Amino acid sequence: MDNKKREMKREYKETPRPIGVYQILNTVNSKILVGQSVNLPGIFNRERCQLKDGSHINKQLQNDWNSFGAENFVFEVLEEINPATSNDIKADLAVLEEIWLDTLQPYGERGYNQRKKGTAERLQNIMRNRSDRRVGDESEDFDH
Repeated sequence: MDNKKREMKREYKETPRPIGVYQILNTVNSKILVGQSVNLPGIFNRERCQLKDGSHINKQLQNDWNSFGAENFVFEVLEEINPATSNDIKADLAVLEEIWLDTLQPYGERGYNQRKKGTAERLQNIMRNRSDRRVGDESEDFDH
């Protein structure tokens, strides 16, 4: 019996998981959350568990889950990546997610995603934080 269990565990671990982009659809208000994962069944399980526990990081999604109930949410695979045809799965997955985000625009009233900052915006924030720190450091010197 133990050998059979070990064999089943080994087989499970060696079985490749579907990789791709998914959505969680609220069927009441049609809002969606778009995400990506190298283990789609695993991410669906984690998302459901977090929502059931009331601990999901996305507070808007969590509030709607609490208000409308689990029966009003659908977990769907939007597109899968074939690992055999990909040289860089994570990069391909990021591009595929961006394509779906651009297509579906799941922001604001349409969804639960937050817009990602572009490179220029991230650089501006870094520069702003640096200059804020320098100004703060200089003002501390004057206080002494």
